[in-house]
Amino acid sequence: MSAENTMDQVHQLEHHYDPEGSKTGMWLFLFTELLLFGGLFLIYAVYRSMDAEAFHHAAGELNKALGSINTVVLLTSSLTMVLSINALRRGTIGRCLALLGSTLALSCVFLVIKFFEWRAKYHHEIFPGMEHLHSLPNGEAVFFNLYFMMTGLHGIHVVIGMIVMLVMAAKIRAGKITSARPDALEYTGLYWHLVDLIWVFLLPLFYLTN
Repeated sequence: MSAENTMDQVHQLEHHYDPEGSKTGMWLFLFTELLLFGGLFLIYAVYRSMDAEAFHHAAGELNKALGSINTVVLLTSSLTMVLSINALRRGTIGRCLALLGSTLALSCVFLVIKFFEWRAKYHHEIFPGMEHLHSLPNGEAVFFNLYFMMTGLHGIHVVIGMIVMLVMAAKIRAGKITSARPDALEYTGLYWHLVDLIWVFLLPLFYLTN
């Protein structure tokens, strides 16, 4: 998964306006993303079944309050994305851009909260490559390695989504995306809802497992 791949989907929508073909392509792209995270969820399930007690103990080290706040932030960002798309369909460009900007702002809030979470773990030397992490019981070390890998990959997807939203905002201002052809923003919304959905699964796996 890369920003280039996501932008390729957007450019295809712009230069080859085929609603049905573009829709099929976007759903296939989203399906590959589900396969990626589905594989990681399966790996998590296998390791957890091998050492459930260690996973429960390690989960107690995570900040459930921050994890829950971030969930609310992302779900709210999905709402503002939907409202932005609806505003574009109605031709209210100013409202569309304002709501898209709100989605971007909420995305930034999510990343800032995640940064403070990661920084706290870094200060406690519970971070990949650090000696203290390697000294933990094997099950706990696996839990934290999976935590950083999966939440880090999700964070990359958040950043990619933000980049695409910035591109969408520029194209809307330039009149390249309009109420008559809102497909690019709609598919950006689909991608963003997938990012939010993945987090909804990550929350119970890591924060609520103890």
